[in-house]
Amino acid sequence: MFSQVQVLPSQILPIKEYMLAGFTAAVVTFLLVGPVRLLALRLGAVAWPRGRDVHVTPTPRWGGIAMLGGVLVGVLMAYQLPALRLAFDYSGEVLGVLGAAVILVVVGALDDRYDLDAFTKLAGQVTAAGVLALSGTQWIVIPDVFFGGSPVSLGRELGVLLTVLVTVALVNAMNFVDGLDGLAAGVGAIAAGAVGLFALGLVLRFGQDPSVFVPALVAAVLLGACLGFLPHNFNPARIFMGDSGSMLIGLLLAAATTSASGKLPAFGSTPGDLLGLFAPLIVLAAVVFVPVLDLLMAVVRRTRAGVSPFSPDKMHLHHRLLEIGHSQRRAVLLIYLWAGVLAFGAVALALIDDPFVVLGVVGVGLVLAVLGSAVPKMRRAAPGRGPT
Repeated sequence: MFSQVQVLPSQILPIKEYMLAGFTAAVVTFLLVGPVRLLALRLGAVAWPRGRDVHVTPTPRWGGIAMLGGVLVGVLMAYQLPALRLAFDYSGEVLGVLGAAVILVVVGALDDRYDLDAFTKLAGQVTAAGVLALSGTQWIVIPDVFFGGSPVSLGRELGVLLTVLVTVALVNAMNFVDGLDGLAAGVGAIAAGAVGLFALGLVLRFGQDPSVFVPALVAAVLLGACLGFLPHNFNPARIFMGDSGSMLIGLLLAAATTSASGKLPAFGSTPGDLLGLFAPLIVLAAVVFVPVLDLLMAVVRRTRAGVSPFSPDKMHLHHRLLEIGHSQRRAVLLIYLWAGVLAFGAVALALIDDPFVVLGVVGVGLVLAVLGSAVPKMRRAAPGRGPT
């Protein structure tokens, strides 16, 4: 398939088309939130305040339905554009991603309304991830990290299994981080921007082959959907994305990252491409560092307490930031800073030749994030000062 792909001249680099697709997703999502909010209120998909929640007033859910609408229309716009249209002609990945997204949003919307049990949700996640993998979006190779040899090729069965595991982990990680107004939407936008930047690097590197258009397209429409939803969801939120939205973000991030990783070996990678082969793994780890760390801490904490790892509590990272004196908005912005430094730092290491400059900038960003996170606690510890 790849040998027959049409190579586009460099002057047709579809940056504007990606921007148009993302902008379309943002506008449609923004406009759909109002009708979806009314529908959620009418049908009872409402988050009532509980002991572990931060919000104190009943808030409608189902924001993920509006985000899915934005993603679908954004992809439809891309299908009408001359360069991005080629991504559909040479690959079934986009349709597979959309099919998996619809499945997962339906499961999430049902959970937002009827509070499904953990096993049913997991079954829906595995089904969506399986559709994603079987449609062609799957891990093909992994680097030989122990002996420095050629990349290890995965068979179809192992590739599908690894794709399902990574997708389910990402879906649940994003679901766990959705605890403050605007948090999941903002982290999703940052992650999509970072993965999209890496994917655009692939487009530039591989001579505009349409087969590498897919990951950047998925990242662009996800970025647009998150940005279109964020004005309605930032503190004080008028609507929550619910599980339908957070799981959609995790799925699309997994799709974009997995698709990007699968393009490298198809073009004859050499040993000098080791950093390129590692880059998707680095991006994957970096863009979800906060939610994955939160997920692992929650599992350990709940297991040690003798309860189910899926039992809810009020000990997530964002809850801890509130405890030491941050406002909701400040806590969210700090997590944005952490996610942005890690995600874009990883992408910069893959795309910029001078790693020392990148590491220096990342180091400064991490120092600022640490200081910003500790400021309220330092203020309270200062002698002779009351609370601020």
